[in-house]
Amino acid sequence: MAEVQERSGTREFAFEKADFKKVQQMLFKKAGINLSDAKEAMVYSRLARRIRALNLKSFNDYLAVVGRSEAELEQFINALTTNLTSFFREPHHFTALADYLAEHSNVTNIWCAASSTGEEPYSIAMVVAEAFGSFKTPVKIIASDIDSKVLAKAKAGVYPLASISKIPIERQKQFFHKGKGAREGKVKVVDELRQMVQFKKLNLTDQSWDVKAPLDIIFCRNVMIYFDKPTQLNVLKRMVDMLKPTGLYMAGHSENFNMHTNLVRPVGKTIYRPAG
Repeated sequence: MAEVQERSGTREFAFEKADFKKVQQMLFKKAGINLSDAKEAMVYSRLARRIRALNLKSFNDYLAVVGRSEAELEQFINALTTNLTSFFREPHHFTALADYLAEHSNVTNIWCAASSTGEEPYSIAMVVAEAFGSFKTPVKIIASDIDSKVLAKAKAGVYPLASISKIPIERQKQFFHKGKGAREGKVKVVDELRQMVQFKKLNLTDQSWDVKAPLDIIFCRNVMIYFDKPTQLNVLKRMVDMLKPTGLYMAGHSENFNMHTNLVRPVGKTIYRPAG
């Protein structure tokens, strides 16, 4: 019935501009994320599912539950965060990572600060394993995300076969098992590679992070665009303070920090080093 109502242009639940504003304000307060005004339809679609699941009557009722329930707050954040990723996305960063590992013999800590469903940290792990010629390396890879659902997928390491189509065959053979029978059409990251990555839930706007400095490299790509300028600057400063003087900060293709010369200096395409 709900699907018929939405297709016909009427909504199952009343959703006014004031409701959308409340959602925007709550998401910013709880996760530091600035939700664009263009996302109104997405918000209705995703949160209406939660209202149905909880047998509630309105967005006001739902937001009241979010305000008093940590479990539902997690569902709220999960529903409204976007997780677009792929293996070796923005490949120049992984070339830079391989070069860095070749030039620095004492690399011990890499943080992937928005790991999503795991493709990015596993891409990092593949490069590290290749650099050392082994799955047993001195490098600790921390992968964090605010979304608990995508972290669960990341830990499982199971993906559609098509997702690795652009990875060279040799890498596919070394780092993935292809599913057979009921699992045909899927691949699973080999256990040795999965064990190289430690996944944890982390909110970048929290006052403390469960990540130990000093860090050699931080991948924080296409995350800052969801924060307002003061939050971006605060997160960037905290991250740069955790980097070694020779460390690298990998930003996303839509992010530019060249103006923050007191914090970072560019050393490549969306690649930065601490200014100090």
